[in-house]
Amino acid sequence: MAKDDNPETFLNALLQFGEGASAEMLQEATTVFNKIQLKKNEFLVKEGGTCPYFCFIESGILQHAVLVSDNEITTYLALRHSFTSSLNSFLFQKPSRKSIKAISDCTLYVADLKTFKNLIENNPAFHQCYYNLIERQICLIDDYRIDLLTMTPEERYTKLLQTEPKLLQEVPLRYLSSFLGISDRHMSRIRRNVK
Repeated sequence: MAKDDNPETFLNALLQFGEGASAEMLQEATTVFNKIQLKKNEFLVKEGGTCPYFCFIESGILQHAVLVSDNEITTYLALRHSFTSSLNSFLFQKPSRKSIKAISDCTLYVADLKTFKNLIENNPAFHQCYYNLIERQICLIDDYRIDLLTMTPEERYTKLLQTEPKLLQEVPLRYLSSFLGISDRHMSRIRRNVK
């Protein structure tokens, strides 16, 4: 993989989490990521494999999923201009408990573990970005788990409509219903009734 000029959107995404870091400090970090393409239905990592990269999604959508009794359950949907990885697998080089698959053609900027650790250790601005990103993700995961336990399917759909309208426009229904813990049939009914 050849290094490529990183997009302005990548730098802007880092700056969102940089808390006052200069563009120059973060520009240095973007230069060590490599650009790769994933076609629709290609895997970044399959369950049981080791996740090779920490990624920024320039375009496309990545589905995080697990198999439960031969049923694919969507656990997360990573949209363009966001960061993602099977983090436990990536950081500790152990088998991933989930698969990450492109559900549309994707352009990704990726760093392998050696490059990533070097950035964390030697670029304070990137280290701060990563810390803030992880902190935000932990809060989102916590909210999501509580929502699954305390909200009705209709309430979960309505909240998604208010907080993540892009998901509803860009993600096929079967992935959304799985992500929300709703059957496809029930999801169709909810979509008709909730505007």
